[in-house]
Amino acid sequence: MRVIDSHTEGEPTRVIVEGGPDLGSGTMQQRIARFADEFDHVRRMVNLEPRGSDALVGALLCEPTRDDCVTGVLFFNNTGYLGMCGHGTIGTAVTLAHLGRMTPGISKFETPVGVVSVNLLDENTVTVENVASYRYRKAVSVTDPELGDITGDIAWGGNWFFLVKESPFPICLDNERALTDAALRVMQALQDQGITGRDGGVIDHVEFFSDAEAPDANSRNFVLCPGGAYDRSPCGTGTSAKLACLAADGVLAPDTDWVQESVIGSRFVARSTINAQNEIIPSITGRAFICAETTLVQQAGDPFAEGISA
Repeated sequence: MRVIDSHTEGEPTRVIVEGGPDLGSGTMQQRIARFADEFDHVRRMVNLEPRGSDALVGALLCEPTRDDCVTGVLFFNNTGYLGMCGHGTIGTAVTLAHLGRMTPGISKFETPVGVVSVNLLDENTVTVENVASYRYRKAVSVTDPELGDITGDIAWGGNWFFLVKESPFPICLDNERALTDAALRVMQALQDQGITGRDGGVIDHVEFFSDAEAPDANSRNFVLCPGGAYDRSPCGTGTSAKLACLAADGVLAPDTDWVQESVIGSRFVARSTINAQNEIIPSITGRAFICAETTLVQQAGDPFAEGISA
């Protein structure tokens, strides 16, 4: 299997460019369901150690169902499958440009949650126009024995997020373990207390915020992703969810830049417009860089040919 690795503002993406599973010609939702049901061993091999890592997001390219899209893309991580991935979309676009399959300008990718517009500005810089995003509930409180009451908003940005304005710990790499443990506790409290997104959607991302460190940034975040790994980038879908909350509060006007800083100091520049349903359409600009072109090998007799699973 041939893959190309990149990182988007520090967060890794691995795109399968040859040798991936054939998922047929159904809808993108049907294909990702088939991926999970029949080819999960591929996800495990690509993402898990010893070939991958907890932070890695995989991307499988496939034929789109729509003529206006250059590719379909399915995202997956160390524990399962993602409807959309902002940093992964940026990484996929830079990978396709590296392969000569995309040129500067606007293209469209088809994902299981809808079509996203991708503007390749140069070989490393991409603006993603994400799916429509919105705040579902404001100021929802959960209780944890160690953290006490934690209040946050529930918002959709392509995945479901619980966004906490006041981080329980300063957002810096020195506090990564404490932040991760706190976010895991919040995620468990949401589950235990039956708090979900719309139509029972699982809230599988927790996002803490604090003041930015850089004077030209608006906010700093720490995002815990499904599987327990933190996002090294500011998280594209998480930034989209943040913009939805800011718009709902009347804090950020349409077409106004919001600079979101990550726990490692990398950044996305985001802005949004409003659609007829009063949802925002976020645009996220960030950079990705190619790290490796490689072939993943499964030798006969390898006890970890499909990754190391818990």
